[in-house]
Parts: sequence; structure tokens; C-alpha cells
Amino acid sequence: MRVKEAFDASARRAARLGIDSIEVHCAHGYLLHQFLSPLANQRTDEYGGSRGNRMRFPLEIFDAVRAAFPDDKPVGVRVSATDWVEGGWNIENTIAFANELKKRGVDRVDVSSGGVSRCKRFRSSREAVKEATGVTTVAVGLITEPKHAEEIIERGQADYVAIARGMLYDARWLCHAAAELGASVQAPPQYWRSQPREQKHLFGDISIGQR
Repeated sequence: MRVKEAFDASARRAARLGIDSIEVHCAHGYLLHQFLSPLANQRTDEYGGSRGNRMRFPLEIFDAVRAAFPDDKPVGVRVSATDWVEGGWNIENTIAFANELKKRGVDRVDVSSGGVSRCKRFRSSREAVKEATGVTTVAVGLITEPKHAEEIIERGQADYVAIARGMLYDARWLCHAAAELGASVQAPPQYWRSQPREQKHLFGDISIGQR
């Protein structure tokens, strides 16, 4: 109960701060993933055993967060599509979980993998989730190159891409990606004179988006 109340309270704080969207973390071996994965969940009560029981607490948390956050603002869920271990959480389970989340009004599913076991393999599972559920799907994890991100979108493997490590390493990742892909980004006037000579239209006026 205290954990659920803490999630509820954090969602309400985010709303008061004006946060546009939040995400419930059910991946990478953190608490809610531990409930989902049979590798970690050894409970014998109504929160352990069958897949439905193991999904119970993460779904209760999502319901609490969705109820606490404004209806017009999206709530997503991050999942580990598979543990990459026999007998662990797998893609079929993720699809079932995503379908339950869809019934409850999830706005997106952010698909990663691994986290419970040290045995790691990396292969795309996001496309299977997208095709099987129709839920807006985010691709994330080991996506560091702009062309790789673009290919994921072009091939329909996900609806959009989330970049974490790449942008931690390079705070201007977005600018470099736009230059490489021939796109443009909005930037304040102070940045305009810094764009490369061959990228005359890299930076747009950020004030346009504020009007």
C-alpha cells in the first residue's frame, strides 16, 4: 500500500510541476519488473505464480498513476520485452501485458529488454509488440547513431525513438543528427551563427514555437 501511495504522490507532484508526460518503469530489474519476471517473483500469494498474478501489482500501479495524472496528458510504461533467459519473462508475456495496459488507457509502451539476469542478448522485440497490440511503441536501448534511429522509423518498427546514452555522451546529439539527416532544429538566436557553413538552415527560430 505504501509503495502504491508513493507512486500516486509522485504522479500528482509531476502534474503540479507542469510535467507534460510521465512513464511507469516496469523494466531492467527494477521493482515492477521483479514482480513480472518469474525469475525474480517467487511469491506464492495472489501476486505470484501465474502470469496474471505477476502482472497484478504493476497493473495496480499503472492504474494509480493514470488516475493521479491529468487525463489529457500521456502516461507511458517502460518494459523489458524479454529477460533473455529460458523460463523468464518473454515477448509473449510482454504482448499480454501491453494488451492489459491498452485496456487501461496506456498512451505508449517503451520497449527495452534485459535487466533481471546477467545473461544479456540484444535483439529487437519492439516491432512484435507494435504489430500484436497496436499500442504506440517507443524504441529504446543501444540506439546511438542517427541513421539507425531513422531506419527504425522508416521500417515501421516503432512509432518513435528514445535516445538516452547517446545524448548523455553528446549533449548536442540532436543537432548533429539533424545535420547528418538534412533536417533542422529550433534554437535560440545565440546559436544561429554557430551552424556549420554547409548547414545554412540547420537552426530554426525557437520563438516561432512559442507564439
